[in-house]
Amino acid sequence: MLTNPPTPTRDATIRSDTGLAAALRISLTRLNRRLRKQTAGHSLSSTQLATLATIDRNDGMSPRELAEHEKVQPPSMTRVITALEERGLILRTPHGSDRRQVLLSATPEGKALLKEERRRKEAWLTQRLKELTPEERATLRQAAPILEKLSKA
Repeated sequence: MLTNPPTPTRDATIRSDTGLAAALRISLTRLNRRLRKQTAGHSLSSTQLATLATIDRNDGMSPRELAEHEKVQPPSMTRVITALEERGLILRTPHGSDRRQVLLSATPEGKALLKEERRRKEAWLTQRLKELTPEERATLRQAAPILEKLSKA
């Protein structure tokens, strides 16, 4: 079982918004770290992987739009784009109406890498979820949309 039994101190701490924020930060950071270890055998940095995933989800973004979306400066994004392009994971294609711009898309190789990455992480997480009680999984099902909302804030 992955659960920690409730303790009076921990329960009192997470009753406040600040305590809840601290508990969520710690738990989500640990979970994220463990998920990152479930790599598909590539050497992409987390920034490169996140960028590739964004390009895949938003096919046809310009480098400037991508930099804004990822909240990084355009020169930094240019380096990431170049690295992904050199590995054959993304393509730059000319913009249909503005010759000064290019649009980015994931290649079949990039899509395959993302698919395997997601498969490994979801398989690992599925195994961890099986260690929880049905009630705990039900609670997580209710929390998932709330966590998604927080992630977009």
